[in-house]
Amino acid sequence: MSFVNAVDMTQDAYKNHYAIGAFNTNNLEWTRCILKGAQETNTPVILQVSMGAAKYMGGYKLVMDLVADTMESMNITVPVVMHLDHGNYEAAKECIEVGFSSVMFDGHDLPFAENLEKTKEIVKLAHAKGISVEAEVGSIGGEEDGIIGEGELASVDEAKTLAATGIDILAAGIGNIHGKYPENWTGLHFDRLQEISNAVKMPMVLHGGSGIPKDQIVKAVEMGISKVNVNTENQVAFANATRAYIESGADQIGKGYDPRKLLAPGKKAIVDVITSRIGWFKTPAVK
Repeated sequence: MSFVNAVDMTQDAYKNHYAIGAFNTNNLEWTRCILKGAQETNTPVILQVSMGAAKYMGGYKLVMDLVADTMESMNITVPVVMHLDHGNYEAAKECIEVGFSSVMFDGHDLPFAENLEKTKEIVKLAHAKGISVEAEVGSIGGEEDGIIGEGELASVDEAKTLAATGIDILAAGIGNIHGKYPENWTGLHFDRLQEISNAVKMPMVLHGGSGIPKDQIVKAVEMGISKVNVNTENQVAFANATRAYIESGADQIGKGYDPRKLLAPGKKAIVDVITSRIGWFKTPAVK
């Protein structure tokens, strides 16, 4: 089964008030867990990779081939989007060339006029090949591949202008952050989300989906969020499960040190997070 772009699935999610889970891969284990969670729930999935993770894994083409080959070996039948997460201009162009089915051009750290012009160029290049495009306005808090955001609220006017470039999905800062949420985090700004959603009338993305309480995610989805990004939560779950395995001494029993056994609890923890979050997002099963 080949990759699909994110247009139809996010449009349907927007119209029917649910969201598609977008889960970041970091290696083979993560890839298998994401695909397993999607197949077990029989739901479409956006499998995405950041620039840093792609570099760690060996490059965008290797990542794409790894995911495609893993889909074939696991006999995956649900729709899968191969998406670039937080790509700069050069990364977005490279992923368009190698065959990703969706890209995010993140120009939020550029002057808005430059972000706008580069977004238009990426849209033109991507749409010519049937590739969907996500773009960002307003800074998402935390750090993503060295880009640090303070979690500012996106401008409604800028969101409307960026949406008019022809992008398929809009990421907008509404108080969300990457990484772990601090204890003094005050929550999502639903008033701004509503203002932007009313202005752009298109699928929107909730970045930094890890750690946001369920009730806030459910409310955001009802208000127009059609894609929710999850990465940190899987990393923490994997680390906790692996730590528990080692601290129990299981790696010292028999061949418990075998990486297939050592990583098994962490892999199960990732799948559990993914299937749980798909339930939160109310993603319907594939018919």
